Amino acid sequence: MEPPPKTFAVINNQRKHAIDNGKLRHFLRSLIPELGIGRREFSVVFITDEKIRQFNRDYRGFDKPTDVLSFRGDGEYLGDILISSETAYNQSRKSSTLSFESNLHRLVLHGLLHLMGYDHETDNGEMRAIERRLRRRFQC
Repeated sequence: MEPPPKTFAVINNQRKHAIDNGKLRHFLRSLIPELGIGRREFSVVFITDEKIRQFNRDYRGFDKPTDVLSFRGDGEYLGDILISSETAYNQSRKSSTLSFESNLHRLVLHGLLHLMGYDHETDNGEMRAIERRLRRRFQC
C-alpha cells in the first residue's frame, strides 16, 4: 500500500525547546481530515521569540513576541504557521491544564483555522466554536 501524500512540513528553526516531531505529525495526520484540508499543503515552523517578534512587528505592527502567526498561501498552498516555542513553553508552565506538547497542538490548530480563512476577531465566534470543539476532541 502506498503511503499518503505529504501535505505538511514541520520545520524546527530553534534549539531552546525539544519538539516531539512524531507526536506532532500524528496529531496533524488526525487533524487534517477533521478540518477537510484534503491535499492542500502547509508548513509549521518553530522559531524563537526574537524571530516571531520581528514577524509580528513587520506584518502586524506589534513590537513584541506572540505565540503563533499564520500567513495564508495561495492556490493549493494553504500557508505557513509560525510558532514561538519559547512563548508556547512559557504558556504551558503557567497553565494548570496544558503541557508543552498539548499547547503546541493547540497553537497548530489555531494557526490552521486562520489558514482556512477563519478570524476570531471578525467572525462572531465561529472560529472560537470550532476551535473549542476540536480542542476537546484532541485534548489540547
